[in-house]
Amino acid sequence: MPHSVEFPELVNDLYLRAARGEKVERTPVWCMRQAGRYLPEFRAMRAEHNFFKVCRSPELATEVTVQPIDRYEGLLDAAIIFSDILVIPQAMGMDIEMVPGKGPVFGHPLRTPSDIEAFLVDTKPGFSIDVELKYVYDAITMARHRLAGRVPLFGFIGAPWTLLAYMIEGSGSKTFSQAKRWLWKYPKQTHQLLERITNLSIRFLIGQVNAGAQMLQVFDSWAGELGPQDFSTFALPYLKKIAEELKAHCPDVPLTVFAKGAHYALEELAVLPFDVISLDWTIDPVEARKRVQKAREGVEYNAAGRRRPVVLQGNLDPTILFADPEIIRLRTKEMIEKFGSTGHIANLGHGMMPDHDPEHLRVFLESVKDESTKLCCSKNNK
Repeated sequence: MPHSVEFPELVNDLYLRAARGEKVERTPVWCMRQAGRYLPEFRAMRAEHNFFKVCRSPELATEVTVQPIDRYEGLLDAAIIFSDILVIPQAMGMDIEMVPGKGPVFGHPLRTPSDIEAFLVDTKPGFSIDVELKYVYDAITMARHRLAGRVPLFGFIGAPWTLLAYMIEGSGSKTFSQAKRWLWKYPKQTHQLLERITNLSIRFLIGQVNAGAQMLQVFDSWAGELGPQDFSTFALPYLKKIAEELKAHCPDVPLTVFAKGAHYALEELAVLPFDVISLDWTIDPVEARKRVQKAREGVEYNAAGRRRPVVLQGNLDPTILFADPEIIRLRTKEMIEKFGSTGHIANLGHGMMPDHDPEHLRVFLESVKDESTKLCCSKNNK
């Protein structure tokens, strides 16, 4: 669906070309959680405003979105809108606070199926996810203008399983015992709730594109808490529906899936209509590429029979940014060489951490640019 707003012309389209499998002059790079907590300019803002106030204010969310683009001028190839995956449960009626040092905490997590109708409002007359989350759309539109075409802008959601896990558990967890208990005690209601979350997620993603998002990512942060069989039952069908619906409505918008900890499901993810598969740091890039390429043999992307390109994203261990600059450069070089000069978008294997040194991120970004340029030039000269 085309948006109806006139935006500045895009100057750097490197990410978009790479995500579509086109030839690029170097590897594009961005970082999950690049807008936020590790930046002193963000912490200064948070000293005055709580987390969800920043999310709900288009002006503040836009400022945070653009902060890393300003700080690392010319080094980042994408921006991601400052928001949170939990805005969908909030819109559905759940009370959530971001507690310092603990993360998101739900005031009334779902404990039995009767809580679904008691606390959730998404099936009530007049409910609209577009109305409830209009502030995200406004932030996307504003950020597109503020970026002035320097880089394209990501929209995103949390995957249905990950959102369900939070809604039942009430916070992050080492075991997710409450959420996983639901899967076995209430399988019918589990699937019904996953379906509701999925339908809202699809509508929300389409709305983000209409507001100006140029690419999208689905974060399944707790995918690795499920085993292979349970991932295939409680996560994969809903990821599949999201990908198919988005490609039907927005075929030209690159779509990424990040199923953290679930590299056992690479083959299953590879045959879904995602353009990019993001990898965490627990899998070797060479192995991942072989497995994905084999799984995609014979998978066609369009009616013309053109095979969908294999594009992988990742996957430097975020903790390497705690190392000395020479170690960061070395490990980045190794990562670039393993992924190769095509079909790769550089990123971390997860997100930036609160105590990362912003200048160590600069070393990573510069190293990606330098090493991938060398690799592309070397390949072209052969």
